[in-house]
Amino acid sequence: MPDAAQPPETNAAYRQLLDEVGAFVYTTDLAGRYTYANQLVLDLLGNGLRLQDVLGKSFTDFVDIGEAGDTLRKTDRRVLELGETIAREETNYIHATGESRSYWSIKKPLRDASGAIVGMIGISHDITEKKQLEDRVRKQKELLDTVLDNVHGLVYVKGADRRFLYANRHLAQVFGRPVGDIIGRLDSELMPREAADAFWEKDLHMLATGERYAGEESLIDAQGRLRHYWSVVVPWPDFNGSPALIGLVTDITELHALKEELQRQVRTDSLTGLANRRSFQERAESEFARSRRHGTPLAMVSIDIDHFKQINDRYGHPVGDLVLRDFAVCCQQALREEDVCARTGGEEFCLLLPETGRDDAVAIAERIRAMTAACHPCQEHPELQITASFGVAAMAQADPQFGNLFARADRALYVAKEQGRNRVAVAASA
Repeated sequence: MPDAAQPPETNAAYRQLLDEVGAFVYTTDLAGRYTYANQLVLDLLGNGLRLQDVLGKSFTDFVDIGEAGDTLRKTDRRVLELGETIAREETNYIHATGESRSYWSIKKPLRDASGAIVGMIGISHDITEKKQLEDRVRKQKELLDTVLDNVHGLVYVKGADRRFLYANRHLAQVFGRPVGDIIGRLDSELMPREAADAFWEKDLHMLATGERYAGEESLIDAQGRLRHYWSVVVPWPDFNGSPALIGLVTDITELHALKEELQRQVRTDSLTGLANRRSFQERAESEFARSRRHGTPLAMVSIDIDHFKQINDRYGHPVGDLVLRDFAVCCQQALREEDVCARTGGEEFCLLLPETGRDDAVAIAERIRAMTAACHPCQEHPELQITASFGVAAMAQADPQFGNLFARADRALYVAKEQGRNRVAVAASA
């Protein structure tokens, strides 16, 4: 500090130096009265103030310390009475400008030659703009978090080291962890390794090429449920310029289930739950080609429920529907998982039997025929008994396409019906 014992030119040099350091520098006596203040302090306390205007006066003569006054006085006492050095943030209301300013202040005891405390030296840096910027950034982050947490989707940022840099509330719920427990973690720590590696393989391609990705993905959530998502992932340089990825993910599990249900309805007979004609035809063409390619047997059975029109006319269509459903159950009980049973018309059914020769197909048809004849589908009409006729055909080398096999099974069914119904007829070789 400028010293009265120093030559005037030396004190002037000290004062000029302290005026240019870019910090608020001052000293006080034990009562808190100014014994020195550099130009920044003078400018802060009031326009046009000179050093002689503040000497002997206290900080509170110029500044309203408000509710922080008790804390400030306690801090000064620790410095002046206990000899502590204290560094802390302070906020003061400046009378001259009518504004609040924030400072980072360091206060140390000022000692004489004998080491006795005679006052305090303070050095403060104005951090008002820094605090205001931090406050704006904080509010913007709160706003962004509020928006992203209320977006109906999962949002994340992942770095090139596979660690999550950001996750919104919805992603945290999928992982079953708080957001704070996700940031900084590897993807493989938050999901099954196989799934994480599959995602990372796509991530590496995007990081290398800069291309965005959009597509459907699946993941088992924290409750063990399989969820389906539509993901859009965009390469992005993070705040440090390092490569990163922003992911915007929408849960489409319900939509996926609806799509599957619609596909099932398109391929399924609504009354019996069996495959419909279109689905049967597609599967039959595929199985026929496979059997041709591998030289494996394939058989088909064409079926009609006997006198079904008379059942409808006598008992009504609800009973007719009951007969169709009951017959479908008989067929399913007699078949393997790989076999196909379809309702291809009103009372018409077809069986497709992969890896099955003619004799085994006949045995299956006979089993279903016997089960059907023994069944009484309607308790209100115990006298009602249903039977069915069956035409069996096995694929032959001479069959150029599935239609030939189908036609021979159909002709065999016609023979069974001509011979009196409730029987199994076998088609001749192609």
